[in-house]
Amino acid sequence: QVQLVESGGGLVQAGGSLRLFCVASGRVPTFYHMGWYRQAPGKQRELVATITKGGASTSYINPVKGRFTISRDNAKNTVYLQMNSLKPEDTAVYYCNTIPNIAFSWGQGTQVTVSS
Repeated sequence: QVQLVESGGGLVQAGGSLRLFCVASGRVPTFYHMGWYRQAPGKQRELVATITKGGASTSYINPVKGRFTISRDNAKNTVYLQMNSLKPEDTAVYYCNTIPNIAFSWGQGTQVTVSS
């Protein structure tokens, strides 16, 4: 059973930065393509950034391009999301999971709140 644990969120002023962490624990039999998702209040969960299993290729939704960077360390079973120039519209609970299909149960997420 694989568990995903997200951390690193917090309250930050607009223009600030945060680095999110997603650690996979348990029996991780193979590497997966991974993604960071977010869910804002009253909105559906959306995929924000993706990274291939080896880390060679990444992708981002337009609103975060140039501001967010996804990376991973497979030796540590960890996926990162560096978020710079944060905006109030980035406020959400952030989760990680596999792509394109969800392979693991959702973790508790980590709350990111950006004040204006």
